[in-house]
Amino acid sequence: MKRRIVARQVADQLFAAEAAIDGALAAVATLTALLPNARIDARLSAVVGQGVIDRATETIAALATARRGIVEAHRELHHVQHQIGLGAIALGGVDKPEEETPRPTGRLSVAASRPEAA
Repeated sequence: MKRRIVARQVADQLFAAEAAIDGALAAVATLTALLPNARIDARLSAVVGQGVIDRATETIAALATARRGIVEAHRELHHVQHQIGLGAIALGGVDKPEEETPRPTGRLSVAASRPEAA
């Protein structure tokens, strides 16, 4: 019983961490998208604020890396859940893709082309 309680606490904190990273990623992405229009609206040269754009995009990349890390931690916790005998316990409410789903590879190609207008 104690393992279930602890597992629930860990799961709740994991979900909170995932939501916090997603929220930060969305907020920084919104800020980054706003910056070029703010510069244009203020009638400033493109060279003004380039460092801000650089730092904001670096932050997005860092948050994407953090998100990848928390997703990997989630997968590892799923394995731990089974190792400690709680595999039948549902600790989340979010639909997840199957672990064995192959990831897309290669390049996109044109499926069909439209006939040229005459």
